[in-house]
Amino acid sequence: MIHFLVRSGAQAGQRFALDQDVVRIGRAPDNDIVLQDPHVSGHHLRIVRGPVRTMVEDLHSTRGTALTAEHATRRLDEASGLAAEVGASFTIEMGSDQDLTVLDVRLEDDEQTRVVSIRRIEEFAPVGEGIERDPDALRNLYAVQKRVGAAGDLDEVLQAIGDGALQLVPRATHVTVILVDDDAASSEPAYVPVMTRVRGPDGVGRAPDGPVAIARSVFRKVVRERAAVLAADAPIEVAQAESIVGASIRSTAAVPLWRGDLILGVIQADNRTAPAMLHGADLELLALFAANASLAVSNARLIRRLEAAQDKLSKENAFLRTRDHAHGQEIIGQSAAISALLDQLSKVVDTRVTVLVEGETGTGKELIASAIHYKSRRRDKLFVAQNCAALPENLLESELFGHKRGAFTGATEDKKGMFDIADGGTLFLDEVGEISMALQSKLLRVLQEGEIRPVGAARAHHVDVRIVAATNRNLDQEVKAGRFRDDLYYRLKVFPLRVPPLRERRDDIPLLAGAFLKRYSREIGKAVGGFSQQAMELLVAYDWPGNVRELQNEVQRLVIQLDDGAFVVPELLSERIRCVEGIVARAGVVKGTLREMMDQVEKFLLLESLHEHGNNKTNAAKTLGITREGLHKKLRALGI
Repeated sequence: MIHFLVRSGAQAGQRFALDQDVVRIGRAPDNDIVLQDPHVSGHHLRIVRGPVRTMVEDLHSTRGTALTAEHATRRLDEASGLAAEVGASFTIEMGSDQDLTVLDVRLEDDEQTRVVSIRRIEEFAPVGEGIERDPDALRNLYAVQKRVGAAGDLDEVLQAIGDGALQLVPRATHVTVILVDDDAASSEPAYVPVMTRVRGPDGVGRAPDGPVAIARSVFRKVVRERAAVLAADAPIEVAQAESIVGASIRSTAAVPLWRGDLILGVIQADNRTAPAMLHGADLELLALFAANASLAVSNARLIRRLEAAQDKLSKENAFLRTRDHAHGQEIIGQSAAISALLDQLSKVVDTRVTVLVEGETGTGKELIASAIHYKSRRRDKLFVAQNCAALPENLLESELFGHKRGAFTGATEDKKGMFDIADGGTLFLDEVGEISMALQSKLLRVLQEGEIRPVGAARAHHVDVRIVAATNRNLDQEVKAGRFRDDLYYRLKVFPLRVPPLRERRDDIPLLAGAFLKRYSREIGKAVGGFSQQAMELLVAYDWPGNVRELQNEVQRLVIQLDDGAFVVPELLSERIRCVEGIVARAGVVKGTLREMMDQVEKFLLLESLHEHGNNKTNAAKTLGITREGLHKKLRALGI
């Protein structure tokens, strides 16, 4: 039992008593102990109670968990009396209740098991005493070991072990398998119950109907002593061991799963029905069974890790196949608007801040995001892009965070999410304004804590991912309308970059059109002549509501239509673009340079808009899609 007492602050005097091996402390509501203090991170630290010592582990908190001891270590020994400062206001001290500033932690373990029989790993005989003379026991042992050996993945292996232990020990009513937590960041092993099987009315193992308490004092002794342990007649032989008495366990036999010097876990068989008791022969048989089961568990966990690594590598390879293409795309443009954007981009590439790329559809927001990645020190890692509007909420959550096998219907295996794949690199979230409110809260936790929790996973893990988000929505208006979280909005908009629409960078249209013409003529295998002057004038005069993407599609269509060596003429342009020709005629454009003709068209359009609105410059500017100050600037430049 771990006792906590909050000594000051809003929760002063509040007490906690938790009977579990892992206790999480932080500000988020899913912690075991919730500390409502702004200096405490959402998931700040955890206390792991091992078989030998108890530790405090910082969970990559914002403020950190600083030790008051001279030697720098991230774990606290319960006998050392060390203290740890949590955030800026809470202090945890282990092993002493003197001079505690805010939070007093006392560790009590009254589960002192009195053992009936103990057999250390080194003493396991090749064949147990008396078992070689029991043909039925040998047949059972052979049968269950054969089933364990034939099991496929880890879940099947664990179920075969549980059912096999019930078959080998007829007096056992419950069998639990406890495994070391491979995902734990701490150097001290943490052991977690992963599977329990109970004997059904027909004598066959089945899943329990609800939670099943286990005798932690027994499996801790197994791990600590590296031995098989038998505790019989719990109320008498195990005295007042809380977990055993509370679980109504009459006797229990626990044997280690091991590989070399490493204890992989424990098989624990309990009898919870008096007067049948477990005996030394049961312990001996389980110990022999554990030797083969240990190898099966070790191999199954290795296979699962290899499959997860293979899945991650295959996805990384898929992204790497498109990486050169994305890396090879350059930002084309020499206009003042695009030059200002590139100047801002160069200032943010080597920082860790989140970048929000804003702009209309088709302006090239993903190209800007990839430029942020490939110009940064993260260029050797992956750039991963996900369109948040392309998937429904449940699939998007799985795609971003991954999932565990069995988390939902169809989840037949573990899956790595985009955050894991992009670990060390950059994740581009396109159309981030389309994310649901529920998913927004999970994304906020990643930005705050740097941790993700796959769907169906019991714990979160840390990732080092830089997030670049993009949207064509006005997120400020979305926040006011209650469709987007304001805290997430401010986290995303640390450094906003606005990509100008194509109508604000008309000087770049000839450069972009020429680049697209060259690309598609090479892809299709046509030697096209280029653009006629009249066709280019129409392209520059058109407003391009679909921006660069619309221009790209138009040029691709033109290349398909053109004959070898032919030029693009106005007749080949789409009708919506040719309509601009009427405006050119009405404006009375006199032939000259492209700039001179564009100035004439622009002057005509400004005067037309002012005339329509009775010289109201505010309304005219709004119709033209520019600011009133911008309209004044254009009028002065054109001498109006």
